Amino acid sequence: MQFGWLTLALSPSPEEDAQRIDDQIAQVQAAEALGFHDVWLTEHYFTGESVYNDAILFASALAMVTKRIRIGFAVVQMPFHHPVRLATQLSLLDNLSKGRIDVGIGKGTVFNEYEFIGHGLRSDDSRERMEEGLDLMQRAWREKPLRFDGKFHQVEVPEIRPKPVQNPHPPLWRSVISPNSFVQCGRLGIPVLTARLPVDKIAERWALYEQGLEEGGHDEATRTRLRAQNALWRNVYVAESDAQAEDELSELLTEARHHMMHVRDAFNPTDFSPAPETLNAWTDPAVDDAIAVPYVLETGSIYGSPKRVREQVAELRDVGVQHLLCQTGFGDMSQEQTLASMRRFGEEVMPAFQ
Repeated sequence: MQFGWLTLALSPSPEEDAQRIDDQIAQVQAAEALGFHDVWLTEHYFTGESVYNDAILFASALAMVTKRIRIGFAVVQMPFHHPVRLATQLSLLDNLSKGRIDVGIGKGTVFNEYEFIGHGLRSDDSRERMEEGLDLMQRAWREKPLRFDGKFHQVEVPEIRPKPVQNPHPPLWRSVISPNSFVQCGRLGIPVLTARLPVDKIAERWALYEQGLEEGGHDEATRTRLRAQNALWRNVYVAESDAQAEDELSELLTEARHHMMHVRDAFNPTDFSPAPETLNAWTDPAVDDAIAVPYVLETGSIYGSPKRVREQVAELRDVGVQHLLCQTGFGDMSQEQTLASMRRFGEEVMPAFQ
């Protein structure tokens, strides 16, 4: 198995932002030292989540202080970026990192409408903006010169310089959850990032991806590579005992959820409500913490003593997961607590699967 490290940590106040950014850099360096294969950056704005906010710029700092670990985005919110500018930034980043960049693509947050408003947008046309932006970005990497006349962008580009190290460009990933999306990505030969799938649904989704691979006619080498890349995201917390891990993770998740619900209530406009199909016990504000936290512990978390966590990882491996993304920080969790859990996972869990 390959293990990735994912960050979605919170800085509780502007006064702490600088220190929290330094902490994130130290955590990425620790992840590399512990043997994680890749690090994945989330992108959120305005409220202290993803404290660096600008994931592209932050990744350039990480490229300078790491040597081996791949640097991915989970995900780039395409509507917030001009595609030609993004193609240029990612090309430079691929050079700075010596070809270690992976780019997850998404249409933008489905819950935080205030992030769209802060960029002068609304989410109604986000999928359309994403699809056009992705098309333009890929063509900018491949075609020289390029003339593009779309609904949102009209450009003439002589050539993207510097050209990416990875040919023809850094690998593109898609964040998916619906069954049809697994089939579509398999058909297109695009690796997927997915989260909060209960164990009994994983094999089903992986089979749908396999169906897409067959429909796409991909050769066996390509299929093998894509199966190994497809990634499942889990909260991961390792403590000295099972009871300690459950108690501490439950408290951390409760605090993180309170922040999440508070900022949405405070900043989302009154004319916005998330699509019903995006709501579950964790994301629905009408659901009490007493239900929400056990739900996310059951469907989206790996936690306990090293022994129990090894058993949970083995269960995922046995249903086909080859690439596990580990979110090890929650809310405003302290640096000491984060690094302690990371070390236990890296030193006492990962070696059993490598």
